[in-house]
Amino acid sequence: MRTGAEVVAGVGLADRPRKSRWPARMDLAQSLTGLVLGLFMWGHMFFVSSILVSKDAMWTITKMFEGYFFFGTAYPGMVSVVVAGVTVLFVLHALLALRKFPANYRQYRAFAAHRRLLHHGDTTLWWVQFMTGFALFFLASPHLFQMLMHPGLIGPYESSDRVWSGSWWPLYLVLLFAVELHGGIGLYRLAVKWGWFEGTDPNVSRKRLSMLKWSLTVFFLVLGLATLGAYMKIGYEHRDRVGERYVPAWVKPAPEQGGAK
Repeated sequence: MRTGAEVVAGVGLADRPRKSRWPARMDLAQSLTGLVLGLFMWGHMFFVSSILVSKDAMWTITKMFEGYFFFGTAYPGMVSVVVAGVTVLFVLHALLALRKFPANYRQYRAFAAHRRLLHHGDTTLWWVQFMTGFALFFLASPHLFQMLMHPGLIGPYESSDRVWSGSWWPLYLVLLFAVELHGGIGLYRLAVKWGWFEGTDPNVSRKRLSMLKWSLTVFFLVLGLATLGAYMKIGYEHRDRVGERYVPAWVKPAPEQGGAK
């Protein structure tokens, strides 16, 4: 006959409920959606900054995403499909991130005291990421809705009119800082969390990643401010012709030949 201790031990091993794997799965899903959105953010910035090259360059990028160079005509609905996919990832990522937000004021006070006590750089970065993520709930949603419902209003004149005459530039200015800080910190924390680019000395690797993160953040902020300034300038100059579509000179049909026959 088994002793009481053996019985208890046997019950503990056989009948102990297995821990759910869903928290780990949701954490992985949050990481993957954040990675995709962060990389998309950087790619998007390069695309919209093509206006710094020329109006023709921006028009060409826009029409490429509308399938103009593949089908011979533009289909703005293709942009809506991409925006819809990004919106789904954005909402999913936000819902997954809510698990880690302070649920009430008591939890917030506990975290604030913990942050002040530790004076830890990465803990402060998480707080900045939390605040910017909360702001993005309200800042990114109008932009995504606009692009989803009006994909044909993207172009050198169309976008500039929206920024200046449509008075969207204050939202885009705040959105620029929120998304670059949130995305940059998020990608840095992913690299640290999953051990990407980790060398023989984790402390040295973390310092290098931090320097790279801030360098990229400054780069994209400067690029974004220059891009927003360019759209504002074009929009101001085009304010008396709001609604006019931009078409490059090389796309316009040649004028008909007049004169006597």
